[in-house]
Amino acid sequence: MEANERLSQRSPRLYVLRLGQDDPRKCTGGKLSKFGLAIELGRPSSVPGRAILLDPFSDRILTPRDRERLMSGGLVVVDCSWERAEGVFSRRIPGIHRRLPLLMAANPAKFAKLGILSSAEALAAALFITGFKRMALKILGKFKWGGTFLDLNRDPLKYYSRVEGEEEIRAEEAEIFGPRAVWGEVV
Repeated sequence: MEANERLSQRSPRLYVLRLGQDDPRKCTGGKLSKFGLAIELGRPSSVPGRAILLDPFSDRILTPRDRERLMSGGLVVVDCSWERAEGVFSRRIPGIHRRLPLLMAANPAKFAKLGILSSAEALAAALFITGFKRMALKILGKFKWGGTFLDLNRDPLKYYSRVEGEEEIRAEEAEIFGPRAVWGEVV
């Protein structure tokens, strides 16, 4: 069975660009591909050009308006070490780059750090925001801490999934996390 068929024909294709920079036993992207929930990509040039690429350094924020792009081109997460992320994303990677709104991590390695999400958390958040909540829950259900991610981010995710524009999201980020909130901060 092809990846994503287990969920629905009406769901976006999910891709994981695995760069092999982390402990393979803790690789959430690898686990998702193992369960047939994502298609594993081997190199940056294999990223579909029409897909939304989750890029924590992008100036553009993912909003519910990106739903149709997800359906037509898919959603890509880059599975790399956070210590090397800036270098990874400074290279040219195909796709429509979007960053997620600020959320707290629930994974054991980065618990309660702002924006430092695992690949599974990032995919689930993007799916939730763009209206694919059932698919997001399926992904989070593969991890012991998946429910904790939803508990930590319940209100922000609900809000982010209802607004239309990036400016509204920026204002809500400042309201929830403070005007000077930065990635990696412990909340």
